[in-house]
Amino acid sequence: METVSANRGTARERLMDAAYAEVVAGAWAERRMADIAAAAQVSRQTLYNVFGSKEGLLQAIVVREVNALLDDVVGLLAAEEADPAHAVSRSTRLILLAARDNPLLHAVVTGDRDLLPVLTTRSAPLIDVVGERIAAMLEDRCPGVGAQVADSVADVSVRLTVSYALQPIDPDQAAHRVETVVHGMLRSG
Repeated sequence: METVSANRGTARERLMDAAYAEVVAGAWAERRMADIAAAAQVSRQTLYNVFGSKEGLLQAIVVREVNALLDDVVGLLAAEEADPAHAVSRSTRLILLAARDNPLLHAVVTGDRDLLPVLTTRSAPLIDVVGERIAAMLEDRCPGVGAQVADSVADVSVRLTVSYALQPIDPDQAAHRVETVVHGMLRSG
């Protein structure tokens, strides 16, 4: 029962689904690990073995959601082969719209003090995942730029995007601003 259920997936997937439901329902702060484990039909020890902590579980569901979003971003980046800075801009817009419209991402952005650290003080897993994908695209599309500049551009664009998600402005305006910064960084790099 704790590793695989024929109808419900792995214990990890069930735990993440149960946690997702709690975050979206606005009940994350009140839920204990034992509650989430029970909802997923696994032991509390399995939950701790898989995720280590409640924060580890929260980060895992946010990274899972962002990875799904990044599949869309990768498609968008591939479609914008001629202009990498514009591709990053369009990606920024897509991410900001998701932060507004996706139930989990919206809950994290507008959530209580238990959710917000995933995007602020303990955001490294999220920033790393998004940054790696953008840096890879830039290295591929702009071979003369080099890995160090691609990493810097990716890091700055992701941090700006997170900042705009936390203090929302019009997604088109934010995307234009990110594009301007990326163009400047690519030129100087």
